[in-house]
Amino acid sequence: MSNSSAGKLADMTAADPLLAEYHAKLKTLQTSIAKSQSRQVSALIAGVIGVLLSVGLLYLAVGQQKAVSAALAGIPLMGVVLALRVFVRHRAESLDQAHQSTFYERGIDRLQGSWRGKGNTGVDFARENHLYQSDLAVLGEGSLFELLCTTRSQVGADRLAAFLLDPPTLEEARVRQDAVKELRGAVDLREEIASLGKYQFQECDGLVLRQWFGAPILILPGTIPIFLLISSFVCLMSSVLAFAGIVTLSQVVPVLIPFLIAQTVACIALSRHVRPRLKKLRALRGEFVVLRQGTALMRRLDFRSAKLRTLAKLAGNKNAAAQLQKLERLVYAVERREDALLYLPSLLLAAATQLVLTVDRWRTKHQKDFMEWLDAWAEFEALNAVACYAYENPDDIFPDLVDGAARFEAQGLSHPLIPHSVSIRNDVSLGQAAAFNMVSGSNMAGKSTFLRALGTNAILASAGGPIRAVNARISVFNICASISIADSLFEGKSKFLAEVERLRETIHCASAGKPVLFLIDEILSGTNSGDRRMVARSVIEALVAAGAVGALSTHDLALTDIADTAGLRGVNVHMESENPEDPLDFDYLVKPGVSLQANALAIVRMMGIHP
Repeated sequence: MSNSSAGKLADMTAADPLLAEYHAKLKTLQTSIAKSQSRQVSALIAGVIGVLLSVGLLYLAVGQQKAVSAALAGIPLMGVVLALRVFVRHRAESLDQAHQSTFYERGIDRLQGSWRGKGNTGVDFARENHLYQSDLAVLGEGSLFELLCTTRSQVGADRLAAFLLDPPTLEEARVRQDAVKELRGAVDLREEIASLGKYQFQECDGLVLRQWFGAPILILPGTIPIFLLISSFVCLMSSVLAFAGIVTLSQVVPVLIPFLIAQTVACIALSRHVRPRLKKLRALRGEFVVLRQGTALMRRLDFRSAKLRTLAKLAGNKNAAAQLQKLERLVYAVERREDALLYLPSLLLAAATQLVLTVDRWRTKHQKDFMEWLDAWAEFEALNAVACYAYENPDDIFPDLVDGAARFEAQGLSHPLIPHSVSIRNDVSLGQAAAFNMVSGSNMAGKSTFLRALGTNAILASAGGPIRAVNARISVFNICASISIADSLFEGKSKFLAEVERLRETIHCASAGKPVLFLIDEILSGTNSGDRRMVARSVIEALVAAGAVGALSTHDLALTDIADTAGLRGVNVHMESENPEDPLDFDYLVKPGVSLQANALAIVRMMGIHP
């Protein structure tokens, strides 16, 4: 690092204590990794020296035919074993520290605003025809999900996506908020979660696990598993006795052959059921490690909030960690049976069939328990991800989540995906007094961003997280947005038709009686001004009558008089430049009234045309 770069970093960390904390932790971890790697190298060198000494002493013992030298050769071998243990221990430490370092490196990226495109985008969790995921950039590169996703497992990421896409009840949002508040300062806990599992491919994919658990159980007459067990025992004991010389091969063969034939016939008959199950089990390699370690971690922690206590109880139900470890060992045995040294013994003992039957017995016994463990861990990880966001944004506030009629009241609100240093804050008050804001102004004035700020903060509040505001009282909303709707060539659907369908769904959602926040950018821009005004007014009347609140943006000043209609409780606000010399010099502040500024000449000049 150059002196100038080091100086800039020092200035940044001095101005941001949290950034300084992350840099200090990262530096400590990197130092520890270097020490662990150095000890691994030392252990390897010691091991090699021990092997060479043993070989040398054995060579002398053979050459001189001295038993003493042969005995001495065992001493360096003891050192080799010790060196191997030291190597394994420090390798495990360095892997844990590497996972933790990655956590802090990404944390630094988030704090510095350089996180876009470096994390999980969540596109795998997209929902078809969702009412706001595309309009509010919930998923995808640079999305809210990518900013929040610090989960270790895939099942945790899946639950985080559900937090952002599925509106909860008011009670659920409140208990989430309590849990996030408790977990917010638990940085060491997030370090532990980041280091779960040995390798990154051990990601605990919830979809894979649920599909496997939903597969049919192999049900057989009780005599078949008993026979296979007896047959395997006879084959094993016969082989051991013959190998030890206790009985002769001629004595063993007449007993062994009938069992082997019967066992082979049974395994061939079951092979069409066993093989697909073996294939699925091999695909589960490593899927249980994070879940097992995670449930054990949850069980040993003490929590205050009701939700976290419930999750910890579910994670420890029926001795979850021990049962998952048993399952993990069975799956490991399935994988190891194909090793060259174990393949023939596994055939002799019908290991494949017996392992499949044992795993299916485990599934039968623990199916309900497993789903509870999986759900508890997924929920816990999602809450920790939201808590990490809360910790890294200490100036954001937890809103007061209110009951009753739809309400969105906030002071100093801004968009959480825009860095603090450049975000512009605005006040908003939607509720009984003002059901909606009609936001007028030109392109690039910030109208769409203002609408997205409302929606994105409402999503964070529903997830139990803090929002980018000074203070706020808001409902837990069903959000309906029409901001980024486009034509679909694949579906043969025009933008206008897609928008009409979205507005129809919005009205239907508002009619269900739950608090609805509607966000509509350039309503029905694909029709003439007269029809547009009439239909827009009808849509707004239906939404307001159903108790919804929201905001609409428009360039068409003919729509602004809708806000003045008696009984609609609309408020005209606008966004425009305060500089009369430069109508494109926007300040992105929401101001009362209708925009009266024209900037056509400025836009023409942007095109290189000078009338």
